[in-house]
Parts: sequence; C-alpha cells; structure tokens
Amino acid sequence: MAELERDRVREYLAGHAQPTLDDGARAHYRERIAAQLKARNAVLVAHYYTDPEIQALAEATGGCVADSLEMARFGKNHPATTLIVAGVRFMGETAKILSPEKWVFMPTLEATCSLDIGCPADVFSDFCDQHPERTVVVYANTSAAVKARADWVVTSSIAVELIDHLDRQGEKILWAPDRHLGNYVRERTGADVLCWDGECIVHDEFKAKGILELKALHPEAAVLVHPESPASVVEIADVVGSTSQLISAAQQLDNPSFIVATDRGIFYKMQQLMPGKTFMAAPTAGNGATCRSCANCPWMAMNGLENTLAVLEDANGCGQEIHVDPEIARQALVPLDRMLAFGAELKRR
Repeated sequence: MAELERDRVREYLAGHAQPTLDDGARAHYRERIAAQLKARNAVLVAHYYTDPEIQALAEATGGCVADSLEMARFGKNHPATTLIVAGVRFMGETAKILSPEKWVFMPTLEATCSLDIGCPADVFSDFCDQHPERTVVVYANTSAAVKARADWVVTSSIAVELIDHLDRQGEKILWAPDRHLGNYVRERTGADVLCWDGECIVHDEFKAKGILELKALHPEAAVLVHPESPASVVEIADVVGSTSQLISAAQQLDNPSFIVATDRGIFYKMQQLMPGKTFMAAPTAGNGATCRSCANCPWMAMNGLENTLAVLEDANGCGQEIHVDPEIARQALVPLDRMLAFGAELKRR
C-alpha cells in the first residue's frame, strides 16, 4: 500500500478508536450483550485478531473464536438466525454469502482490511482479463466482488495445499492480493504463480533483523511466522503457518517461549491454551523507524463492546447490516464452496 494511503488510513483510524472501559463498565456490557444475543437468537463469531474482551465474550456465549476459514464454517452451520461477525468487512460478506437467509451484522462496517482496499474489483477484473489462461485464486481477504471474479477462494491455512493441487493438474495461477503469501506458496510448491501487488499493513512491517536480535536475547524461543510476512522473515522462522496453525505449533513444540510474527491479538488464545509459556511480539520496526501497525490491526481494534451492544439493541442494527448484491453473492459462492469442500477434504486426510 502506498505510503500516502497508509498515512490516510492511520489518520482516519485515530479518530475511530474504541473507548477504554473500566472493569465495572466491561462487566455491564458483557452481561447486556449476552442477554441480547440470547433474545435475538444471535451468535457472536470473532477472529483471533480482535480484542481479547471480544474473544472471551464469543467463547462465553457459545460463539466462535477462529481464523477466517473456521469462522465461515461455523457461521454457516450454526442454527442461529443472526450472526454478529467481529472482524473485518470481508468476513461479514463471506458469512452473508454462505448464509443468505440469515441476518449478518458487524459492530462496524468501517472495519476493513488493507488487502481488500488494495485490490479494487474493477482494476482486478481488468488484470484477470489480461491473463485469461490463468486460474484465478484469491485470498479470503478480498471483497465479495473480487471473490465473484475468482475460480477459487483460499485461506492461509490451506493455501499451499490448494496451489500444489492445482499445479499438479497443470494449471497456471493468478494470485491476489497478498504478494508475500503468493510468493510463499510459489516457493513451497514450485507452481507458476503470477502475483497481484498487495500486502497486509501488519505483517509487512515485521523485520528479520529485529527478530534475530530478539532471538539472540532469547535463544530458547521458537519463531512463529504468518506467511503474509516478508520472505526475509519467513526464512528465519521455525514454523510458518496460519493463525490456527501457529497456535497448534505453540502447543506441540517444547520451547518455553515464542517470538510471534502475526497480530498480537492471537496472544489471547495462545496464553489461554498455554499459560506456562511466554509469547513475545516480533519487532515491527528497526532502529529509528516508526511502525504503523505495531503488530495490531487497527481495523480489528474497531470491534468493541460498545458498538457490539449498540448493534444488538437497535432494531435495525445501527445500519451495520451486511448486504451483498445477489448476483455477486451467487458468483462468489462458487469459489467459496470450492474452498470449504477442499478444506473439509484436507481435514479427512
């Protein structure tokens, strides 16, 4: 993303930060949200990168805390008639596409993603038209309109396996939007992958030099890296994987501590599952540099207790209902269903 665009995003988000609540206020909001979820036959689905308070509330009320693939599965299969999706907008759109008969709300529709912003549907469609011989695979972090242009949708948890599958069938790939993840799957599979030039503002800032310096201070620590990170960071990792895969790795490895190169919202689940281990955020800036995300997605941080309750208590969801054009939804459902079927098949292996 261009520097000017990053600065505009940062300036906007600075004025939309969630308020700090004291313990009494948080307890009050939790109680009211739980009551409203029950009254409206609703369930709260939250991503690992949201505030720990939101993740804990989702768990306590029978909801889900997961990566984007599991969020999609959970929302589709849950009997609730209303889904409250705490994450970023593409997750809400995916939930609506997979569950068109349900009401889908988000605490705020303004919570988006740098990968989504950096891949406009019209420009992307033109790019695809220039390479008609390629199979179009788009990351889940894209708009419904971009998904509608794709042959496959994929998440980081199944990206390598899917591209390897397509490569063995002799297909050439057009990949969007994260260039780091696209380059990673190309290196892992040897496939012919043409990448769109996009990046996540969180993962793009991790620095190999800073991680190595931190590792020198903590030689016992394993380095866990999300593949949306730059290649220099991926190269020094002990484990590379999606959010759910990094959590599993931390459980399976004997290391007492970990340097984690992904959004620090994941620490809630890691510390919950492994209270005896230490988790350190990977550095996002070198000497004299200033980070813009500081390992915390500013859009994920826009999901708070106050706006979650407001959506539930207002009959119209405060205007935060997800709507997807029916024709776009119909087209996007095809690659999304392929993703879910492929992911389910991998789990059975």
